[in-house]
Amino acid sequence: MNLIKNIEQKMKLAFFVCVCCLVTVVIVTALAFSYASNMITKDRNQIYVLSNNIPLIATQTNVENNREAEYIATVDLFHNYFFCLPPDNDFIEIQLKKAMYLIDASGIAQYNTLKEHGYFSTLISSSSIVTLTKDSINFDPETKKWTYYGKEKIERPSNITIRSLITEGSLQDIPRTTNNPHGVLITNWKTIENKDLSNETKKVF
Repeated sequence: MNLIKNIEQKMKLAFFVCVCCLVTVVIVTALAFSYASNMITKDRNQIYVLSNNIPLIATQTNVENNREAEYIATVDLFHNYFFCLPPDNDFIEIQLKKAMYLIDASGIAQYNTLKEHGYFSTLISSSSIVTLTKDSINFDPETKKWTYYGKEKIERPSNITIRSLITEGSLQDIPRTTNNPHGVLITNWKTIENKDLSNETKKVF
């Protein structure tokens, strides 16, 4: 009887071990399939670009991570388009057209005012070159309001005038386009200060 009981206990133990092994195999297999499936799905979602016939993974970052830099870049770019002008009518029109894509009606209003006062025609007739140097841009991420500080240099054949330039406005998010790649529109643009700081007469030899 003891022999039979020992055999039955060993058989039960062997059965229990087999069941445990089977359950373990099933769990390990399921985890392996799940991991492999996730890896395949993740790999299918990757976009590869070729660089010299070498596949590279194209990564995507959150737009909001770099949004503030895009806001400031748009303000800076607009001012360069609007204020950096040579005595070339065609080039001025191209620059101002680019600037108008970045601003609302407040930009068109200032452009029309300058045009009516003969600002652009005077630049051309006097062979003046206008350049703008940015000092700083103060930007409030909460209100999306900004203030631009810079110095405007107007170089004429006879003299060089340096003017301070302070403008302000707000920003609005819009869909990105070819002409407005950052998807930022300047609104309520105002010129706070634009006065002469110095006026130097050129020496004529």
